[in-house]
Amino acid sequence: MARKRAFDKDKALDFAMEIFWEKGYATTSISDLTEVMGIQRPSLYSAFGDKEELFESALRRYNNQHASFIRKKLQTYTSVKVAFLNLFEGVIEEEYSRDTSKGCFCINTIVELAPHDEKFEVLTREHQMYLTVIFQEKLLMGVESGEIDKDIDVKAVAHSLVVTLVGITVLLKSGINRLLIDNAVNLTLSLIK
Repeated sequence: MARKRAFDKDKALDFAMEIFWEKGYATTSISDLTEVMGIQRPSLYSAFGDKEELFESALRRYNNQHASFIRKKLQTYTSVKVAFLNLFEGVIEEEYSRDTSKGCFCINTIVELAPHDEKFEVLTREHQMYLTVIFQEKLLMGVESGEIDKDIDVKAVAHSLVVTLVGITVLLKSGINRLLIDNAVNLTLSLIK
């Protein structure tokens, strides 16, 4: 008879996600993971596989949570323009309110692993594509309601919004001047006519 797991796998994965997010893949050790997850090495390997498999599981969990958060945030507002403005302002405020910026776990992975590892390049690109679909859905609501010009290229604007979101998230980690970020966001949001 198989022995029952003595820890909450989802909570352990959340702890792993946090330490990977904070330190990155390369500088997170198995000892860091077992300590923060509160499990022993054999349990880690049995439940999650090796470090790379655990990182992949953590990234997938983050991407699902992040996409759900973005969708809910956009659905909070009827106005498409207000929804996107609040989304971007929320991201900016959150980063400026922290002592140190963790950025976005997926974007951190784009920078650290995607250029060298095809699996992570695909996973991070898929997340960007999914965000683009979420943005397109919200933009189409604006077209249907008449808030947005029906001649707008919804797909191109959605891509531009994702590129801006990714770009500002990376730049926020460097402590860039707030005015530069605000100007970039305002210019990008002006595409929503």
